[in-house]
Amino acid sequence: MRLDTKHMRYLTNEDWKTLTAVETGSRNHEVVPTALIGQLSGLRGGVHKSISALAKVGLIARLKNAKYDGYRLTYGGLDYLALNQYRKRKDVYSVGNQIGVGKESDIFVVADEKGVQRVLKIHRLGRISFRTVKANRDYLRNRSNGSWMYMSRLAALKEYTFMTALRENGFPVPEPLAQSRHTIVMSLIDAFPMRQISSVPNPASLYAELISMILRLAQYGLIHGDFNENNTQGLGDQTESITLTPILIDFPQMVSMDHANAEYYFDRDVNCIKRFFQRRFHFTSDEKGPHFRDARKLVGSDGVKRLDVSVEASGFSRKMARELEAYMKEVGVDGDGDPDATRSDEESEDEEGEENGLEVDGSAGEDAGESESQVDEKHTLDGSLLSQLNVSDKT
Repeated sequence: MRLDTKHMRYLTNEDWKTLTAVETGSRNHEVVPTALIGQLSGLRGGVHKSISALAKVGLIARLKNAKYDGYRLTYGGLDYLALNQYRKRKDVYSVGNQIGVGKESDIFVVADEKGVQRVLKIHRLGRISFRTVKANRDYLRNRSNGSWMYMSRLAALKEYTFMTALRENGFPVPEPLAQSRHTIVMSLIDAFPMRQISSVPNPASLYAELISMILRLAQYGLIHGDFNENNTQGLGDQTESITLTPILIDFPQMVSMDHANAEYYFDRDVNCIKRFFQRRFHFTSDEKGPHFRDARKLVGSDGVKRLDVSVEASGFSRKMARELEAYMKEVGVDGDGDPDATRSDEESEDEEGEENGLEVDGSAGEDAGESESQVDEKHTLDGSLLSQLNVSDKT
């Protein structure tokens, strides 16, 4: 879906309170009753004006055939709440172009107040299974309330936590800078996916370095779970005079070496690299391994601490890991999807409109008949606005 931040500067303090109230109410309600939104927002003058403004720009939505009057938070609304937190903490000042899109995330270039470019990754686990859902409409209706939001948060928290632990232990990963809700801000690395590399001067050396990284992860008690040419990047350029340094990205599927299916995930990571090098560089290693049984012996060797254990102690619990893993498998994120899959704007709009398996009503409350120009006129820029996030086509 699009990340359209132009409306942020027009939201009033009351609008932000109302949006936060809908988010809070979503923890226990699939559709948050309007009366509860008013209660949670604490607005004495009522919330109908803010509800209308938020619905008009797609940050919340009323649902067709709902049993009571209420609204639900959209991904756009959750995006705004995350960006507003980054703005307050001075992590993000401007939002630039989208540089990546997958089945479960969007990636944008952003910048801080000094103009230093960063990467914003937005997890969107609620959208990836809509093609399957159209054949089985009961799927989303039987989910727990707000799981699309909760699971996207878990994916972001897991990625941020593991990236921090890996970075602290010398692994070549981006620097994690901040995390809010379903999003992460990390350093921008001038690199490109391995799948874009057409040739290398010494494929055997690069292959050995990648296999060594898989084994080093195992030594720290971890398996990437989706180690392939799309989640490894080359730092440098494509001339023969430059040595490529692999950079590892994308960690929502990382599992422990003690996982019940650890051998399957480990072997899949190894085989993905083997197949890529055979196909792209016509290189086949003389060694058949590495094998899981040998990698298992490396866990905790040389006195290294197990990161699967330390990550759990730092806040991403085993229960969270089980919940996220079950959800990702249920909606089809298991490392075998098409990494180059993209969606048309029409598909994205359909997915946004069908979040949680419910149809969106285009009406926006009491003031639904107002034009967008009228809404903008009421929300003119002045000193009372909470958000002053600058938006540009380029950072």
